[in-house]
Amino acid sequence: MGAQKSIVLVTVDCLRADHVGFMGYERPTTPFLDSLAATSFVFPAAIVAGAPTYYSFPAILGSRHPLALGRDVLGLAPGESGLASILKQAGYATAGFSAANPYISPQFGYDQGFDEFRDFLNDAPAPIPGEEVTAAPNGLASRVNRKLQAMRPALGPLRIVYDEIYFRYCQSVTPAAKSLDALRRFPAADVMVDHACTWLASIRDQPFLLWLHLMDPHGPYYPKEEALALMGHDPVTPDRARYLNSYWNRSDLGPTRLVRHRDEVVALYDSGICWVDAQMARLIETLRVSNLWDDCIFALTADHGEEFLDHSGRFHPPTRLMEELIHVPLLLRVPGSGKTEVAKSPFSLMDLAPTLLAAAQLPAPAEFLGRSRWDDLRQGNSFDGVAISECVSGCTNPFRREGRLGPRVLSVREARFKLLLQFDPPAEQLYDLEADPGEQAPLAPTAQMAVRRRLLEAAREHLLRSSGQRDQQMRLGACLRDLQLEWTRPSPPRS
Repeated sequence: MGAQKSIVLVTVDCLRADHVGFMGYERPTTPFLDSLAATSFVFPAAIVAGAPTYYSFPAILGSRHPLALGRDVLGLAPGESGLASILKQAGYATAGFSAANPYISPQFGYDQGFDEFRDFLNDAPAPIPGEEVTAAPNGLASRVNRKLQAMRPALGPLRIVYDEIYFRYCQSVTPAAKSLDALRRFPAADVMVDHACTWLASIRDQPFLLWLHLMDPHGPYYPKEEALALMGHDPVTPDRARYLNSYWNRSDLGPTRLVRHRDEVVALYDSGICWVDAQMARLIETLRVSNLWDDCIFALTADHGEEFLDHSGRFHPPTRLMEELIHVPLLLRVPGSGKTEVAKSPFSLMDLAPTLLAAAQLPAPAEFLGRSRWDDLRQGNSFDGVAISECVSGCTNPFRREGRLGPRVLSVREARFKLLLQFDPPAEQLYDLEADPGEQAPLAPTAQMAVRRRLLEAAREHLLRSSGQRDQQMRLGACLRDLQLEWTRPSPPRS
């Protein structure tokens, strides 16, 4: 047996599977990772267990379905087994660095098991450009606008004219930005890798777990200027980037008007991915120079994808579980393992943590609901069963428990077929992903009845397990944590 294997896990927010080179994307977003893929396992159908972030990470780090403790519980419960706590008990040094995603924080239990954990949330982020007007609240323009806003419902077709004038007014009164860096809301990947490298230099000869969560592809899309150059794009001025993000964020526009700037927005998104790729090259070079790489398992994946009008939507709201949101890249490099073709059957990220532990020759805890696929990977076997994804429809602000309650949305995915279920209002759609990879035309209700029955039965079994095997003690601990945070949260100032 060789030296104990360390683990580097990189999760990239909003990274679609079809926007990385090793998954077939034609643009040069990931040249370094593409080269690493030549000696790694590349998963054709890695599927998140939920979307967005707060429904994804219980599976990635805790190997359980996101709603298994109840729809009103988010994150890892106090004392719940996670990848970091298991490895810490095994003698690993552990560190996690999250680029200011508010849902990955101690508030939701994600610091558990880490010797060092930093979420960067105390670093003051830039305001979201274009969402607020900086004019004096009692100025003439503001008073006029308030009157127009009150009249807006009665404007009829003229509302379009008013909305456009108001949007341009907001742009004109927003102070000019000095750089893309000044507009960015999250620490860029180079900052995260700097902290990771500093920590790696401090741990000496211990095996380690390093988890990085990177936000570069997340909206608003403000990539590093160096990333635009790496992608071969012309420079984008800060004002132009701000305009594009503000335009893309408009709630008054439908897809037919938004599409005019879609390609420019996607170019900004792709550049964010490219910067992640460049920083992965730097991180791995540090591991090589430090003689750590030869005993290091490296995994890169995403918490969910991103929509760019694929189904007339944007970003990643918890309303639909289409492929652009649940199909993510997964690259796994294990030292000493030759290149093996990975089966096209879906690999649920529920199984990622136990698979990483098995690759490091460590047992998974009994509480993990996922299973190791390490033997299947080495032998090139298919992954049996289905990949299930779920979320609570419309839960876009889950910081208070009452905002988390709502009807469930469920996806049951095989290699070829995928069933989408909504519970309120009831809806059922079956897709043939081979014939219709873009999910544009659900099959007729009477088509593929045997498939439909099989996937409905898998959904039923999942729902029964989700409620019947609930750990009430962990659920209670999570609810008590929420109540304590609510009681200690400062009250809003009185007007």
